[in-house]
Amino acid sequence: MSGNPRHSIRAAVAGSAFAAAVLLSACGSTKLPPAPVAAQASDYSYIIGAGDSVNIIVWRNPELSMAVPVRPDGKVSAPLVDELVAQGKTPPELARDIEKKLSTFVRDPVVTVIVTGFVGPFTEQIRVVGEAARPLFLPYKQKMTLLDVMIAVGGLTDFADGNRAVIQRTSDGNKQYAVRLKDLIKRGDTSANVEMRPGDILIIPQGLF
Repeated sequence: MSGNPRHSIRAAVAGSAFAAAVLLSACGSTKLPPAPVAAQASDYSYIIGAGDSVNIIVWRNPELSMAVPVRPDGKVSAPLVDELVAQGKTPPELARDIEKKLSTFVRDPVVTVIVTGFVGPFTEQIRVVGEAARPLFLPYKQKMTLLDVMIAVGGLTDFADGNRAVIQRTSDGNKQYAVRLKDLIKRGDTSANVEMRPGDILIIPQGLF
């Protein structure tokens, strides 16, 4: 007959605890680089996405001017302009495409496109997951900071381990950077504030209690 089953159970529990301790130690020893305070300078241009609202202005043709939504399929429809793809284009690019469509009916059309409701393409949205008061996605805006994002999501939950939060930067091949949300929000340490980039994912873990 084999040994005492109680001893076997205790050994199994002890082994599991040891494995968990090793795993936590390994995770803690893997230090991520801090997120750059300022994002790389770039000539950022807003990209239209599904759910945006755009105001199409046709010079000297008010009957052709109107505000229209960008449909879930990324297209817009307007007078004399049917099923035109808007998603993935900048406002000037969309304006030039509309001019081409209208040139069949209007002589030398001049079009201006103004985005009035912002959502942006999915690939450029800022997503916040984990222990935020209101996990959600936000349209990216130029010079948007980590503090702007945290204000929008209502801060941290009581269970958040803010100083172990991570930004996963899709524009850097999903490279991860460490951020100090607790220092930023609870202690007012503005040195912990960093600029966001299009497509960033902010991951806020739960603390170990």
